[in-house]
Amino acid sequence: MIAGAAFVAVLFLVIFAVEGIENLTKKKADTAEGLQIISQAEAAEAAAIETKIQNLEEQEKAEEQAEDTRSIKEVFTSAVVMGDSITAGFSEYDVLNASSVVAQIGAGLEGTEEPIEKLKEINPQVVFLSYGMNDIISTKGDTAVFAENYKTVVRQLKKEIPNMKIFVNSIFPVQKQEIEREPAFEHLEEYNEALREMCDKQQIAYVDNTDLVSEHYYEEDGVHLKPDFYPVWAQRMAEVASL
Repeated sequence: MIAGAAFVAVLFLVIFAVEGIENLTKKKADTAEGLQIISQAEAAEAAAIETKIQNLEEQEKAEEQAEDTRSIKEVFTSAVVMGDSITAGFSEYDVLNASSVVAQIGAGLEGTEEPIEKLKEINPQVVFLSYGMNDIISTKGDTAVFAENYKTVVRQLKKEIPNMKIFVNSIFPVQKQEIEREPAFEHLEEYNEALREMCDKQQIAYVDNTDLVSEHYYEEDGVHLKPDFYPVWAQRMAEVASL
């Protein structure tokens, strides 16, 4: 009888153990499945939120563009483009107001004292610098000297008008006939690379215009630009600076 009772007890223990193992296995399986469902739901929710944010940003941008009915002169009310004879086209062709242009024919980076004084009088919120064409010739391929001269001008502007935002335009390419006339322009791309590096080090924005100008925009000299190019250039600068 004792042996029989012991056998029954052992049998019950075995049955309970088997059921317990089955229950634990089921619970683990149920937990894993539940975690997978939660993970999928979170991923779907995150994707939906991201899509909503993107749609709102696109809608906001479209509304801003639709509402902006300002002329290019109005856009540049608090901005100035400062540079050489190419820059002077903005006022010569009446694309920008005279108060938005500080330019001199033949200007280079080593003669900016007078333009900076004029800029101080205007006291703009933003300035777009556009030098380099004449400096390529004067520095004779020495991009290090060019970058140092540009850095000096930038530092002077930061000192004289500390709250003004500074943007630097790349040097426009020149046509083949001008390179044949003045071989120094063969190094133009190297100058732009030096200019980009200088901007990075000075933590100011570089406006890359190399893809902006096409053959039909050039005057016969292969350097200066026709009137219909200036609104295109102004729009590029306005977009970069969020004017």
